[in-house]
Amino acid sequence: MTELSAARALVEAIGRGFEEFEPPAVANAVDGPLGWPGYDDQRARAADRSGAAESVLCGRAQVGQLPAVLIAFDFAHLGGSVGQAAGARIAAAFGRARELRLPVISLVASGGSRMQEGICALRQLQEIARACLLTRRDGIPHITVLRNPTTGGMWAALSAAADVVLAERGAAVAFGGSRVRSATETGEAFTAEGKFADGQVDRIVDPAELPPVLTELIRLLHPQRSSSLPAPVPKSLASGEPPSTGWEAVQRARSADRPRARAYLDAYFSTRSEISGDRAGGRDEGMLCGFGEHEGRTIAFAAQTGTANTPPGFRTAARLIRLADQLGIPVLTLVDTPGAANDAAAERGGVGPAIAELFTAVADAQVPITTLVIGEGGSGGALALAAPGRTWITADAYFAVIAPESSAAILKRDPAQVPDLADHLRLRPQDLVDLGFTRAIAD
Repeated sequence: MTELSAARALVEAIGRGFEEFEPPAVANAVDGPLGWPGYDDQRARAADRSGAAESVLCGRAQVGQLPAVLIAFDFAHLGGSVGQAAGARIAAAFGRARELRLPVISLVASGGSRMQEGICALRQLQEIARACLLTRRDGIPHITVLRNPTTGGMWAALSAAADVVLAERGAAVAFGGSRVRSATETGEAFTAEGKFADGQVDRIVDPAELPPVLTELIRLLHPQRSSSLPAPVPKSLASGEPPSTGWEAVQRARSADRPRARAYLDAYFSTRSEISGDRAGGRDEGMLCGFGEHEGRTIAFAAQTGTANTPPGFRTAARLIRLADQLGIPVLTLVDTPGAANDAAAERGGVGPAIAELFTAVADAQVPITTLVIGEGGSGGALALAAPGRTWITADAYFAVIAPESSAAILKRDPAQVPDLADHLRLRPQDLVDLGFTRAIAD
Protein backbone atom coordinates (compact mmCIF):
# COMPACT_ATOMS: atom_id res chain seq x y z
CA MET A 1 0.00 0.00 0.00
CA THR A 2 1.03 3.62 -0.48
CA GLU A 3 1.96 5.58 2.62
CA LEU A 4 -1.12 7.83 2.63
CA SER A 5 -4.36 7.28 0.75
CA ALA A 6 -5.94 10.17 -1.14
CA ALA A 7 -8.96 10.07 1.17
CA ARG A 8 -6.84 10.32 4.32
CA ALA A 9 -4.75 13.12 2.85
CA LEU A 10 -7.95 15.00 2.07
CA VAL A 11 -9.50 14.67 5.53
CA GLU A 12 -6.24 15.65 7.18
CA ALA A 13 -6.06 18.76 4.97
CA ILE A 14 -9.56 19.76 6.03
CA GLY A 15 -9.65 18.79 9.70
CA ARG A 16 -7.25 18.34 12.60
CA GLY A 17 -6.92 15.22 14.71
CA PHE A 18 -8.85 12.88 12.39
CA GLU A 19 -10.02 9.74 14.18
CA GLU A 20 -11.34 6.96 11.96
CA PHE A 21 -14.52 5.17 13.03
CA GLU A 22 -14.36 1.42 13.44
CA PRO A 23 -15.86 0.01 10.22
CA PRO A 24 -19.05 -2.05 10.72
CA ALA A 25 -18.66 -5.79 10.31
CA VAL A 26 -19.91 -6.99 6.92
CA ALA A 27 -20.04 -10.63 5.84
CA ASN A 28 -17.61 -11.28 2.98
CA ALA A 29 -18.30 -14.27 0.76
CA VAL A 30 -15.58 -15.41 -1.63
CA ASP A 31 -15.51 -12.92 -4.53
CA GLY A 32 -18.39 -10.97 -2.99
CA PRO A 33 -22.15 -11.63 -2.79
CA LEU A 34 -22.41 -12.50 -6.50
CA GLY A 35 -19.30 -14.69 -6.57
CA TRP A 36 -17.90 -12.37 -9.26
CA PRO A 37 -14.80 -14.11 -10.71
CA GLY A 38 -11.60 -12.45 -9.54
CA TYR A 39 -13.34 -9.82 -7.38
CA ASP A 40 -11.23 -10.56 -4.31
CA ASP A 41 -8.08 -10.07 -6.35
CA GLN A 42 -9.44 -6.80 -7.73
CA ARG A 43 -10.09 -5.53 -4.22
CA ALA A 44 -6.61 -6.52 -3.06
CA ARG A 45 -5.00 -4.73 -5.99
CA ALA A 46 -7.17 -1.66 -5.40
CA ALA A 47 -6.16 -1.55 -1.75
CA ASP A 48 -2.48 -1.87 -2.64
CA ARG A 49 -2.68 0.77 -5.36
CA SER A 50 -4.74 3.32 -3.42
CA GLY A 51 -3.48 2.77 0.10
CA ALA A 52 -7.13 2.54 1.21
CA ALA A 53 -8.83 -0.57 2.57
CA GLU A 54 -12.17 0.57 1.12
CA SER A 55 -13.52 3.26 -1.19
CA VAL A 56 -14.68 5.43 1.72
CA LEU A 57 -13.03 6.64 4.90
CA CYS A 58 -15.23 7.79 7.78
CA GLY A 59 -14.31 9.47 11.04
CA ARG A 60 -14.33 12.56 13.21
CA ALA A 61 -12.09 15.64 13.05
CA GLN A 62 -11.88 19.26 14.14
CA VAL A 63 -12.88 21.56 11.29
CA GLY A 64 -11.73 24.93 12.48
CA GLN A 65 -12.68 25.05 16.15
CA LEU A 66 -15.62 22.66 15.93
CA PRO A 67 -15.91 18.90 15.46
CA ALA A 68 -17.56 17.26 12.47
CA VAL A 69 -18.04 13.83 10.93
CA LEU A 70 -16.15 13.38 7.66
CA ILE A 71 -16.95 10.89 4.90
CA ALA A 72 -14.24 10.87 2.22
CA PHE A 73 -14.25 8.85 -1.00
CA ASP A 74 -11.10 7.52 -2.65
CA PHE A 75 -11.56 7.32 -6.41
CA ALA A 76 -8.33 5.32 -6.72
CA HIS A 77 -10.07 2.43 -4.94
CA LEU A 78 -12.32 0.89 -7.63
CA GLY A 79 -13.48 4.28 -8.84
CA GLY A 80 -14.86 5.28 -5.45
CA SER A 81 -17.67 2.79 -6.04
CA VAL A 82 -19.96 1.72 -3.22
CA GLY A 83 -20.73 -1.86 -2.31
CA GLN A 84 -22.01 -3.43 0.89
CA ALA A 85 -18.99 -2.57 3.05
CA ALA A 86 -18.73 1.04 1.83
CA GLY A 87 -22.49 1.54 2.14
CA ALA A 88 -22.41 0.24 5.71
CA ARG A 89 -19.58 2.64 6.56
CA ILE A 90 -21.51 5.63 5.18
CA ALA A 91 -24.76 4.75 6.96
CA ALA A 92 -22.89 4.12 10.23
CA ALA A 93 -21.10 7.49 9.94
CA PHE A 94 -24.44 9.29 9.69
CA GLY A 95 -25.57 7.30 12.73
CA ARG A 96 -22.54 8.47 14.71
CA ALA A 97 -23.24 12.04 13.65
CA ARG A 98 -26.74 11.75 15.12
CA GLU A 99 -25.42 10.25 18.35
CA LEU A 100 -22.77 12.96 18.74
CA ARG A 101 -24.93 15.76 17.25
CA LEU A 102 -22.18 16.71 14.84
CA PRO A 103 -22.53 18.05 11.31
CA VAL A 104 -21.58 15.80 8.40
CA ILE A 105 -19.20 16.65 5.57
CA SER A 106 -19.22 14.20 2.65
CA LEU A 107 -16.32 14.53 0.21
CA VAL A 108 -17.52 12.60 -2.80
CA ALA A 109 -15.61 11.24 -5.80
CA SER A 110 -17.43 8.18 -7.05
CA GLY A 111 -18.56 6.36 -10.13
CA GLY A 112 -21.62 5.04 -8.31
CA SER A 113 -22.65 1.54 -7.23
CA ARG A 114 -20.11 -1.29 -7.48
CA MET A 115 -20.90 -3.47 -10.46
CA GLN A 116 -19.22 -6.59 -9.00
CA GLU A 117 -21.78 -6.62 -6.15
CA GLY A 118 -24.82 -6.07 -8.37
CA ILE A 119 -28.16 -5.45 -6.68
CA CYS A 120 -26.50 -5.84 -3.27
CA ALA A 121 -24.53 -2.70 -4.07
CA LEU A 122 -27.44 -0.85 -5.64
CA ARG A 123 -29.64 -1.33 -2.58
CA GLN A 124 -27.08 0.65 -0.55
CA LEU A 125 -28.58 3.78 -2.12
CA GLN A 126 -31.75 3.14 -0.10
CA GLU A 127 -29.75 2.71 3.11
CA ILE A 128 -27.76 5.87 2.46
CA ALA A 129 -30.87 7.86 1.58
CA ARG A 130 -32.53 6.71 4.81
CA ALA A 131 -29.42 7.67 6.83
CA CYS A 132 -29.51 11.15 5.27
CA LEU A 133 -33.23 11.48 6.06
CA LEU A 134 -32.84 10.47 9.72
CA THR A 135 -29.98 12.93 10.11
CA ARG A 136 -32.05 15.71 8.55
CA ARG A 137 -34.96 14.93 10.89
CA ASP A 138 -32.61 15.27 13.84
CA GLY A 139 -31.60 18.77 12.75
CA ILE A 140 -28.05 17.77 11.85
CA PRO A 141 -26.62 19.65 8.84
CA HIS A 142 -25.02 17.80 5.94
CA ILE A 143 -22.55 19.59 3.66
CA THR A 144 -21.33 17.78 0.57
CA VAL A 145 -18.42 18.48 -1.78
CA LEU A 146 -18.65 17.21 -5.36
CA ARG A 147 -15.18 16.19 -6.46
CA ASN A 148 -14.04 14.82 -9.81
CA PRO A 149 -15.99 12.80 -10.78
CA THR A 150 -19.29 12.52 -8.91
CA THR A 151 -21.75 10.40 -10.85
CA GLY A 152 -24.49 7.85 -10.47
CA GLY A 153 -25.96 6.85 -7.15
CA MET A 154 -23.64 8.86 -4.92
CA TRP A 155 -24.77 12.04 -6.67
CA ALA A 156 -28.44 11.05 -6.54
CA ALA A 157 -28.70 9.41 -3.09
CA LEU A 158 -25.99 11.17 -1.07
CA SER A 159 -24.79 14.51 -2.44
CA ALA A 160 -28.02 15.79 -4.00
CA ALA A 161 -29.74 15.14 -0.66
CA ALA A 162 -27.31 17.36 1.26
CA ASP A 163 -28.33 20.68 2.81
CA VAL A 164 -25.47 22.60 1.18
CA VAL A 165 -23.79 21.42 -2.03
CA LEU A 166 -20.29 22.63 -2.90
CA ALA A 167 -18.50 21.54 -6.05
CA GLU A 168 -14.85 21.63 -7.02
CA ARG A 169 -14.19 23.70 -10.11
CA GLY A 170 -14.09 21.59 -13.25
CA ALA A 171 -15.48 18.43 -11.65
CA ALA A 172 -17.57 16.07 -13.76
CA VAL A 173 -21.00 15.81 -12.11
CA ALA A 174 -23.87 13.82 -13.59
CA PHE A 175 -26.27 11.01 -12.86
CA GLY A 176 -25.02 9.15 -15.92
CA GLY A 177 -21.26 8.75 -16.15
CA SER A 178 -19.38 9.37 -19.38
CA ARG A 179 -19.11 5.63 -20.14
CA VAL A 180 -22.83 4.90 -19.85
CA ARG A 181 -24.48 7.92 -21.48
CA SER A 182 -24.54 8.61 -25.19
CA ALA A 183 -21.25 9.80 -26.64
CA THR A 184 -23.09 12.79 -28.08
CA GLU A 185 -24.20 13.93 -24.64
CA THR A 186 -21.38 16.21 -23.54
CA GLY A 187 -20.89 19.79 -22.43
CA GLU A 188 -21.48 22.02 -19.43
CA ALA A 189 -24.62 20.21 -18.29
CA PHE A 190 -22.38 17.40 -17.03
CA THR A 191 -19.99 19.64 -15.07
CA ALA A 192 -19.93 21.36 -11.70
CA GLU A 193 -20.30 24.71 -13.43
CA GLY A 194 -23.33 23.46 -15.33
CA LYS A 195 -24.93 22.18 -12.15
CA PHE A 196 -24.36 25.58 -10.53
CA ALA A 197 -25.96 27.37 -13.48
CA ASP A 198 -28.92 24.99 -13.25
CA GLY A 199 -29.47 25.63 -9.53
CA GLN A 200 -28.27 22.23 -8.32
CA VAL A 201 -25.04 23.44 -6.66
CA ASP A 202 -24.71 26.22 -4.10
CA ARG A 203 -21.12 27.27 -4.75
CA ILE A 204 -18.10 26.43 -6.92
CA VAL A 205 -14.84 26.20 -4.97
CA ASP A 206 -11.20 25.72 -5.84
CA PRO A 207 -9.46 22.94 -3.86
CA ALA A 208 -7.36 25.49 -1.98
CA GLU A 209 -10.53 27.27 -0.84
CA LEU A 210 -12.14 24.16 0.56
CA PRO A 211 -10.74 24.15 4.13
CA PRO A 212 -11.70 27.78 4.95
CA VAL A 213 -15.08 27.50 3.22
CA LEU A 214 -15.95 24.35 5.17
CA THR A 215 -14.69 25.92 8.40
CA GLU A 216 -17.04 28.88 7.91
CA LEU A 217 -20.02 26.67 7.05
CA ILE A 218 -19.48 24.38 10.03
CA ARG A 219 -19.26 27.40 12.32
CA LEU A 220 -22.51 28.84 10.94
CA LEU A 221 -24.50 25.59 10.79
CA HIS A 222 -23.18 23.70 13.82
CA PRO A 223 -26.19 22.46 15.85
CA GLN A 224 -24.85 23.98 19.07
CA ARG A 225 -25.13 27.50 17.61
CA SER A 226 -28.89 27.50 17.00
CA SER A 227 -31.15 29.82 19.00
CA SER A 228 -34.91 30.20 19.34
CA LEU A 229 -34.75 34.00 19.66
CA PRO A 230 -35.99 35.98 16.64
CA ALA A 231 -33.54 37.76 14.39
CA PRO A 232 -33.25 41.42 15.45
CA VAL A 233 -34.67 43.98 13.04
CA PRO A 234 -31.84 45.51 10.96
CA LYS A 235 -31.11 49.20 11.40
CA SER A 236 -32.69 51.25 8.66
CA LEU A 237 -30.33 52.69 6.06
CA ALA A 238 -33.04 55.06 4.80
CA SER A 239 -32.54 58.80 5.01
CA GLY A 240 -35.13 61.41 5.87
CA GLU A 241 -38.64 61.34 7.23
CA PRO A 242 -41.44 59.13 5.89
CA PRO A 243 -42.94 60.33 2.59
CA SER A 244 -45.81 62.82 2.66
CA THR A 245 -47.70 61.26 -0.26
CA GLY A 246 -48.20 57.80 -1.68
CA TRP A 247 -46.57 58.71 -4.97
CA GLU A 248 -43.52 60.07 -3.14
CA ALA A 249 -43.29 56.73 -1.32
CA VAL A 250 -43.30 54.87 -4.64
CA GLN A 251 -40.71 57.16 -6.18
CA ARG A 252 -38.39 56.90 -3.18
CA ALA A 253 -38.66 53.11 -3.20
CA ARG A 254 -37.77 53.04 -6.90
CA SER A 255 -34.83 55.41 -6.59
CA ALA A 256 -31.55 54.02 -7.89
CA ASP A 257 -29.77 55.67 -4.94
CA ARG A 258 -31.76 53.79 -2.28
CA PRO A 259 -29.80 51.18 -0.25
CA ARG A 260 -30.43 47.66 -1.56
CA ALA A 261 -30.26 44.20 -0.05
CA ARG A 262 -26.51 43.74 -0.22
CA ALA A 263 -25.95 46.99 1.70
CA TYR A 264 -28.30 45.76 4.44
CA LEU A 265 -26.67 42.32 4.57
CA ASP A 266 -23.19 43.87 4.73
CA ALA A 267 -24.24 46.09 7.63
CA TYR A 268 -26.08 43.32 9.50
CA PHE A 269 -23.72 40.34 9.25
CA SER A 270 -20.09 40.09 10.29
CA THR A 271 -19.73 37.11 7.94
CA ARG A 272 -22.11 35.19 5.72
CA SER A 273 -22.26 32.29 3.30
CA GLU A 274 -24.80 32.16 0.48
CA ILE A 275 -26.67 29.21 -0.93
CA SER A 276 -27.86 29.32 -4.52
CA GLY A 277 -30.45 27.61 -6.66
CA ASP A 278 -33.75 25.84 -6.27
CA ARG A 279 -32.37 22.29 -6.83
CA ALA A 280 -34.90 21.98 -9.65
CA GLY A 281 -33.03 23.52 -12.57
CA GLY A 282 -32.97 27.24 -11.89
CA ARG A 283 -31.29 30.21 -10.21
CA ASP A 284 -32.46 33.77 -9.62
CA GLU A 285 -29.77 36.31 -8.79
CA GLY A 286 -32.52 38.61 -7.56
CA MET A 287 -33.05 36.42 -4.47
CA LEU A 288 -30.08 36.25 -2.08
CA CYS A 289 -30.24 33.38 0.41
CA GLY A 290 -27.86 31.95 2.98
CA PHE A 291 -26.63 32.02 6.57
CA GLY A 292 -24.70 34.70 8.39
CA GLU A 293 -23.39 35.66 11.81
CA HIS A 294 -25.02 38.56 13.65
CA GLU A 295 -23.71 39.43 17.12
CA GLY A 296 -22.38 35.91 17.61
CA ARG A 297 -25.54 34.12 16.44
CA THR A 298 -26.35 32.35 13.19
CA ILE A 299 -29.24 33.91 11.28
CA ALA A 300 -30.62 32.65 7.97
CA PHE A 301 -31.58 35.21 5.35
CA ALA A 302 -33.63 35.50 2.17
CA ALA A 303 -33.41 38.90 0.51
CA GLN A 304 -34.96 40.33 -2.64
CA THR A 305 -32.75 42.72 -4.60
CA GLY A 306 -35.35 44.91 -6.31
CA THR A 307 -36.01 42.80 -9.40
CA ALA A 308 -39.09 40.86 -10.45
CA ASN A 309 -38.43 37.45 -8.98
CA THR A 310 -38.70 34.32 -11.11
CA PRO A 311 -39.96 30.88 -10.05
CA PRO A 312 -36.44 29.65 -9.07
CA GLY A 313 -36.09 32.66 -6.75
CA PHE A 314 -39.25 31.83 -4.84
CA ARG A 315 -38.32 28.14 -4.67
CA THR A 316 -34.82 29.00 -3.41
CA ALA A 317 -36.28 31.20 -0.66
CA ALA A 318 -38.66 28.40 0.31
CA ARG A 319 -35.74 25.97 0.40
CA LEU A 320 -33.78 28.36 2.65
CA ILE A 321 -36.69 28.75 5.10
CA ARG A 322 -37.31 24.99 5.27
CA LEU A 323 -33.60 24.36 5.88
CA ALA A 324 -33.43 27.02 8.61
CA ASP A 325 -36.52 25.50 10.21
CA GLN A 326 -34.93 22.05 10.07
CA LEU A 327 -31.78 23.35 11.76
CA GLY A 328 -33.61 25.55 14.29
CA ILE A 329 -32.10 28.79 12.94
CA PRO A 330 -34.15 32.04 12.99
CA VAL A 331 -34.75 33.76 9.66
CA LEU A 332 -34.46 37.34 8.41
CA THR A 333 -36.23 38.29 5.17
CA LEU A 334 -35.74 41.52 3.24
CA VAL A 335 -38.60 42.46 0.92
CA ASP A 336 -37.86 44.48 -2.21
CA THR A 337 -39.55 43.58 -5.49
CA PRO A 338 -41.92 45.35 -7.88
CA GLY A 339 -43.70 42.01 -8.08
CA ALA A 340 -43.25 38.50 -9.37
CA ALA A 341 -42.17 37.98 -12.96
CA ASN A 342 -45.29 37.51 -15.07
CA ASP A 343 -43.97 36.81 -18.56
CA ALA A 344 -44.44 33.59 -20.52
CA ALA A 345 -41.22 32.07 -19.19
CA ALA A 346 -42.34 32.63 -15.59
CA GLU A 347 -45.72 31.07 -16.30
CA ARG A 348 -44.13 28.03 -17.94
CA GLY A 349 -41.75 27.79 -14.98
CA GLY A 350 -44.62 27.59 -12.51
CA VAL A 351 -44.52 31.02 -10.89
CA GLY A 352 -47.88 30.44 -9.18
CA PRO A 353 -46.89 27.13 -7.55
CA ALA A 354 -43.47 28.59 -6.66
CA ILE A 355 -45.07 31.51 -4.80
CA ALA A 356 -47.46 29.08 -3.12
CA GLU A 357 -44.47 27.01 -2.00
CA LEU A 358 -42.91 30.07 -0.37
CA PHE A 359 -46.18 31.10 1.33
CA THR A 360 -46.39 27.55 2.71
CA ALA A 361 -42.78 27.52 3.93
CA VAL A 362 -43.31 30.79 5.83
CA ALA A 363 -46.63 29.62 7.28
CA ASP A 364 -45.21 26.24 8.31
CA ALA A 365 -41.96 27.49 9.89
CA GLN A 366 -41.55 26.82 13.60
CA VAL A 367 -38.56 29.14 13.87
CA PRO A 368 -39.27 32.90 14.14
CA ILE A 369 -39.11 34.96 10.94
CA THR A 370 -38.35 38.68 11.00
CA THR A 371 -39.14 40.77 7.92
CA LEU A 372 -37.95 44.24 6.92
CA VAL A 373 -39.43 45.90 3.83
CA ILE A 374 -36.54 47.90 2.39
CA GLY A 375 -37.98 49.03 -0.96
CA GLU A 376 -40.85 48.03 -3.18
CA GLY A 377 -43.48 45.72 -1.77
CA GLY A 378 -45.23 44.68 -4.93
CA SER A 379 -48.25 42.43 -4.43
CA GLY A 380 -48.04 38.67 -3.82
CA GLY A 381 -44.45 38.38 -4.98
CA ALA A 382 -43.46 40.54 -2.02
CA LEU A 383 -46.04 39.27 0.45
CA ALA A 384 -44.86 35.67 0.07
CA LEU A 385 -41.59 36.61 1.82
CA ALA A 386 -43.20 38.65 4.63
CA ALA A 387 -43.72 37.24 8.12
CA PRO A 388 -47.29 37.71 9.41
CA GLY A 389 -47.19 39.85 12.55
CA ARG A 390 -43.40 40.34 12.43
CA THR A 391 -42.90 42.78 9.55
CA TRP A 392 -41.20 46.18 9.80
CA ILE A 393 -40.63 48.78 7.07
CA THR A 394 -38.11 51.51 6.31
CA ALA A 395 -38.99 55.14 5.53
CA ASP A 396 -38.15 54.74 1.84
CA ALA A 397 -40.33 51.71 1.15
CA TYR A 398 -43.95 50.95 0.33
CA PHE A 399 -46.26 47.93 0.18
CA ALA A 400 -49.32 47.65 -2.04
CA VAL A 401 -51.84 45.19 -3.35
CA ILE A 402 -50.65 46.24 -6.79
CA ALA A 403 -48.47 48.96 -8.33
CA PRO A 404 -50.31 52.26 -8.87
CA GLU A 405 -49.78 52.08 -12.64
CA SER A 406 -51.34 48.61 -12.79
CA SER A 407 -54.15 49.83 -10.58
CA ALA A 408 -54.90 52.57 -13.13
CA ALA A 409 -54.93 50.01 -15.95
CA ILE A 410 -57.30 47.68 -14.09
CA LEU A 411 -59.66 50.52 -13.16
CA LYS A 412 -59.39 52.04 -16.65
CA ARG A 413 -58.17 55.33 -15.25
CA ASP A 414 -56.12 57.96 -17.05
CA PRO A 415 -52.35 57.60 -16.36
CA ALA A 416 -52.45 61.13 -14.95
CA GLN A 417 -54.43 59.73 -12.03
CA VAL A 418 -51.65 57.34 -10.95
CA PRO A 419 -50.37 59.65 -8.15
CA ASP A 420 -53.89 59.97 -6.72
CA LEU A 421 -54.33 56.20 -6.83
CA ALA A 422 -51.09 55.83 -4.90
CA ASP A 423 -52.69 57.87 -2.12
CA HIS A 424 -55.92 55.85 -2.26
CA LEU A 425 -53.93 52.60 -1.90
CA ARG A 426 -52.53 53.84 1.44
CA LEU A 427 -49.16 52.29 0.72
CA ARG A 428 -46.89 54.67 2.68
CA PRO A 429 -44.89 53.27 5.62
CA GLN A 430 -46.99 55.18 8.16
CA ASP A 431 -50.20 53.98 6.48
CA LEU A 432 -49.05 50.38 6.76
CA VAL A 433 -48.36 50.84 10.47
CA ASP A 434 -51.82 52.38 11.00
CA LEU A 435 -53.44 49.50 9.09
CA GLY A 436 -51.65 46.94 11.26
CA PHE A 437 -49.69 45.34 8.42
CA THR A 438 -46.29 46.47 9.73
CA ARG A 439 -45.31 46.81 13.37
CA ALA A 440 -43.27 49.99 13.02
CA ILE A 441 -41.04 52.08 10.80
CA ALA A 442 -37.52 50.81 11.46
CA ASP A 443 -35.07 53.24 13.05
